[in-house]
Amino acid sequence: MKLPASTEWVLHCATTLAQLDPGATASAAQLADYFDVPAPYLAKQLQALVKAGVLAAMTGPRGGFRLARAASEITLLQIVEAVDGASFPYECREIRQQGRGALPPEDCQGVCIIAEKMAEAHRAWRSSLAGVTLADILDGLPEWAPARTRSRISAVR
Repeated sequence: MKLPASTEWVLHCATTLAQLDPGATASAAQLADYFDVPAPYLAKQLQALVKAGVLAAMTGPRGGFRLARAASEITLLQIVEAVDGASFPYECREIRQQGRGALPPEDCQGVCIIAEKMAEAHRAWRSSLAGVTLADILDGLPEWAPARTRSRISAVR
């Protein structure tokens, strides 16, 4: 499965916001500058995270985005699904019943084994992402990373 580049952007942006001081925000422009990505498109993706309840948007001169919940309550799956949806990426079109190698309908009563295995893989992928929170990601960062992130994101204002 190939996810769009914007998925990487929002995962990194959420991780960046999780490193900020409590109550601090970062604008879409700051985050876009921080990662050198297009601000208008990033803003659209961040709004999807707001709609999903992952981020909160604050208005005003010091407005921007912040986490809507504690980092320990936000999973990677929630972030990915907010921008990419939850649909199953594999679609079995029953080609086993087509062409010269077509199986008779009576041999295709059960679910196609390939579709079954693809569904298992998708469930495992979702389960893996659901088991990782932003807090887990923060725990894996080098000790110096949050201070560096805070100083560089605030320098963009």
